[in-house]
Amino acid sequence: MTINAISANRVQQAIAFASSRTGIDFDYLLGQAKIESGLNATARARTSSATGLYQFIDQSWLAVVKRHGHEHGLGWAADAIGRNGSGRFTVGDPATRQAILNLRNDPAAASLMAASHASDNKAALEGKLGRPATGTDLYIAHFLGLGGASKFLSTMQSNPDANGAALFPAAARANRNIFYDRGGQPRSLEQIYERFAAKLGDGAATASSPVGYASQALETNGGTVITGSESAGDALAWAKAAMTRFGDEPERPRTALNVMRPTPENARLAYMMLATMGA
Repeated sequence: MTINAISANRVQQAIAFASSRTGIDFDYLLGQAKIESGLNATARARTSSATGLYQFIDQSWLAVVKRHGHEHGLGWAADAIGRNGSGRFTVGDPATRQAILNLRNDPAAASLMAASHASDNKAALEGKLGRPATGTDLYIAHFLGLGGASKFLSTMQSNPDANGAALFPAAARANRNIFYDRGGQPRSLEQIYERFAAKLGDGAATASSPVGYASQALETNGGTVITGSESAGDALAWAKAAMTRFGDEPERPRTALNVMRPTPENARLAYMMLATMGA
């Protein structure tokens, strides 16, 4: 097995475990990582502090670790993060701050934080929209923030042909290829949504299905064990539930990806996880 294959295998193991731990759809998390970093766990943006598998900027990473670190074996990091009077997240010791930020390059930590953040967004969006959130809804929230996503989705519901660039001029200036077509014409909200849905689907489809991920212990760069026998049991229960639900459901189109229910890819993942754990 090549170094690249080993790296890709570790990344997908981490994503699969994060999916089993949080209930957020594996396809969504895989597609998001494909879009954000091309599944490169050490990717860095040229124009911002965005780093890692899910391209968290510094402040977003500190915020999600502060909120969810204790849930996933990163209590030392969560406890070290504070917030100043202006609302910015801070870490008093420079070396500790850098160690926390470096966790973005660890597939296990990055995947768990991305999945936990997606779970937060899912709950908030569903409360605002009054319907289940799809994977594409979650990516809109990742892309525009919760406020922007609520505005985007509610406007699209009443006026799908609305000009996306006019509604989000700052985002359009920074992401022209998303808000405008090749001819320079602005895309509608519906067209932008469908573009994200296609990218998420392509991201998941171009990566191979993971094997036996939940049975393996994953560690952070700092050596903190995130998984263990209890976590593997949780993953086993998730896999059995996924297999049961999939057997009763037809395949759904990716544009309506439900973040809490398994697709055929999830069912194959569940089967592989069960086989690996001897169930």
